[in-house]
Amino acid sequence: MKRILLCTIILSALLVSCSDNDKFSSDASSILSFSVDSLAMDTVFVSTSTRTYDFWVYNRGDAGLRIREVRLDHPSKAGFRVNVDGNYVDSVAYDFEIRKGDSLRVFVELTAPDVQEDIPQRIEDHLIFALENGREQPMKLSAYSWKAIIYKDELVVSEDMLIDEQRPLVFMKGIVVREGATLSISQAQLYFHDGAGVEVYGTLNADNCLFRGDRLDRMFSYLPYDRVSGQWKGIFIHDSSTDNVFQDCEVRSSYAGISCGQHSSLTLHDCTIHNCKGPGLELDESSATIDNCRITNTLGDCLNVIGSLVYINHTTLAQFYPFSADRGVALRFDEKSIIVCDNTLVTGYEEDVIMGDGTNFSFTNCILRTIAPSDTEEFENVIWESPKDEIQGEKHFEIFDTENLIYNFTIKEISPAYQKNIGDLRKL
Repeated sequence: MKRILLCTIILSALLVSCSDNDKFSSDASSILSFSVDSLAMDTVFVSTSTRTYDFWVYNRGDAGLRIREVRLDHPSKAGFRVNVDGNYVDSVAYDFEIRKGDSLRVFVELTAPDVQEDIPQRIEDHLIFALENGREQPMKLSAYSWKAIIYKDELVVSEDMLIDEQRPLVFMKGIVVREGATLSISQAQLYFHDGAGVEVYGTLNADNCLFRGDRLDRMFSYLPYDRVSGQWKGIFIHDSSTDNVFQDCEVRSSYAGISCGQHSSLTLHDCTIHNCKGPGLELDESSATIDNCRITNTLGDCLNVIGSLVYINHTTLAQFYPFSADRGVALRFDEKSIIVCDNTLVTGYEEDVIMGDGTNFSFTNCILRTIAPSDTEEFENVIWESPKDEIQGEKHFEIFDTENLIYNFTIKEISPAYQKNIGDLRKL
């Protein structure tokens, strides 16, 4: 008898619970809750797609809620694509239920619509949740659409060519400059897809240009892809390519920054190479002039010189690559190389960030983070930086945010480098 009574009680409790869970509210005060107030997406180039974003829809009330429809205000104009609980919302989707304490997950993507202006334009729409009780709750969706020139196929330069386009240039498969041709690029922003890069067999001249990856979105909320190395291939100057000049350019977040093959030549003025997953600048039996530049944060060596002739002046070589402790050094050269280095700051995390062989080198008016050699004949007016110094390593620089991977290698005025006119002293 006791067993029958216990079973009856349990069954009754289950029936009450089921009945409670099946209860849906028609009260106009019952509303949904959302995991975000609005969904702000990143900038994306016209006709290309964002990554998938998501948010949650919660029912925190005491009874279930029925959603009569979910719709977009401007489905054909804005370009947002929405999936609610596995159901695509082309323009509208019907009949959803959220029991008390339950939730729905919403996924959103955008293919950026065409815009008329050359600067990024804000794109907005509202995702409307219309409840059965008559309430409507909007969720704002926003992003920026940027009008770009997109090269879906490889750009092959077989004769002299000038690019001076103000709109961003997106290269899905890269650029090839054929032997005998010169590609001149002026005041342009070049964005390269994963695996794409620049292959130079002729000559490349770039003035006031940005070279970077084409991911404008974020890996995490705090981390744009542009702060992650290896986003694109890099710039490769092949054997016998001569008279390559980069003036006031930035190369960042590539695999290799710039790599020069045998018998090639390169001049860098007022340039930055930053955040590479390989070497920053690699010279292989070539010649280069590096003036007023900064080469920073590379998994390989910032500057690797193999059997080459190089003149370095007023340059910052700073090795603080954040993604691996097995990073290269700031400066490496072999015994076959000839190095003339003036007014240059060479620093990094390690106690010694210079690896050099031979005697064909000279350093004048430099700060060098390395062990002072017993023979200093090749060194004139050099400061040997040590971890014991009050200002050394990262303390030279304006911004050094390792948590968010934000760096500004502008030298601070309190730094001995600034006071002695050493390194790249540009205010960037």
